[in-house]
Amino acid sequence: MELKHISELEKASKKGRAELLRLGIGLLFIIGVMLYATQQGVTGLNGIMLVIAAVIGAYMAMNIGANDVANNVGPAVGSKALTLTGALAIAAIFEAMGGIIAGGEVIGTIRNGIINPALIPDADTFVWLMMAALLAAALWLNVATYVGAPVSTTHAIVGAVLGSGVAASGFGIVDWGTMGGIAASWVVSPVLGGIFAAAFLYLVKRSITYQPDMVAAARRTVPWLIAFMGWTFGTYIILKGLNRVWKVDFWTASLIGAGIAVVCYLFTRWRMSGQNTLVSSKESVNQLFTIPLIFAAALLSFAHGSNDVANAVGPLAAIVDVYTSASHAITKEAPIPMWVMMVGALGISVGLALFGPKVIRTVGSEITELDQMRAYCIAMAATITVIVASQMGLPVSSTHIAVGGV
Repeated sequence: MELKHISELEKASKKGRAELLRLGIGLLFIIGVMLYATQQGVTGLNGIMLVIAAVIGAYMAMNIGANDVANNVGPAVGSKALTLTGALAIAAIFEAMGGIIAGGEVIGTIRNGIINPALIPDADTFVWLMMAALLAAALWLNVATYVGAPVSTTHAIVGAVLGSGVAASGFGIVDWGTMGGIAASWVVSPVLGGIFAAAFLYLVKRSITYQPDMVAAARRTVPWLIAFMGWTFGTYIILKGLNRVWKVDFWTASLIGAGIAVVCYLFTRWRMSGQNTLVSSKESVNQLFTIPLIFAAALLSFAHGSNDVANAVGPLAAIVDVYTSASHAITKEAPIPMWVMMVGALGISVGLALFGPKVIRTVGSEITELDQMRAYCIAMAATITVIVASQMGLPVSSTHIAVGGV
């Protein structure tokens, strides 16, 4: 056998060992969740069903981490503001923090109100409906992650609940008005994300890179850009990341964001006044956006963890509520036990660390070439679009916004 063939075999076996290691770690996490679910005091057939639901919930959480978190860190990785390892570490920590700290105590058991729970015949049918939806969404996310396609986990679980609801009780169970709004967001999300990202990039180029003295233009403009970023992210985190533990209206969140913006402006202006190494080049200006992009990746991950952990554990929380309540009845809202929240938060982090790099590369570098200025524009487009859409009552997908922005 030639040395070239031996080398190729060694590379193939090394890749195979890495895949087995990832699968092994993921399996250990699922086994740990399974064992913990057996200790929840539910016995008999109901106990078995609860364990199965917990395993599917853990599998779903891992797939959300593997696919959806790429929206938050992909642009920062693609622009070289963060290494892939650094992005994975930051996202894993802040996703878990967002889910555990601000993931909420109560969640609607019927995702987005798309089906009418009164038309579900009994609690057993409801449990099977939720389990089918959870497994279907998880399998679809698994396929999408395998091929490196960024997809919306929220829309995956919405579609799965819709399909299982129709299978259980027919088309009359569906709120088609709500579904129409969600379907409209498939077009609205990427278009809005693209418009906002293009507008921000045009502003940056006109005010900095197209100026004859880029250094002077950067000293004048960058503090305002970072201040606006501070306002945007401050408002976004309060409205979307902390909305389940701290309820405030848009104007209050905006005022708090404005205070953050003032601090960002003063700090950035002070830092730039002491930098005498700037040269009049695009590369030098790009470096000014590196630290803001790192903060953006962390804050987007926190907000994502606080919101999208519901996609992983919402149906699981509903099943737990049916089996642990005295009446075993279907409720519109169910409390989320801490162990269920931990399954979602840790599962997202585990899935991201093990299987996330493929989709991160797709978002960060395979759609188009990114630098720090472009990545800044994408991050700003994502947050602005979510804020605007929330105030207009439009359900939008963070994945579609990010891809549209890219």
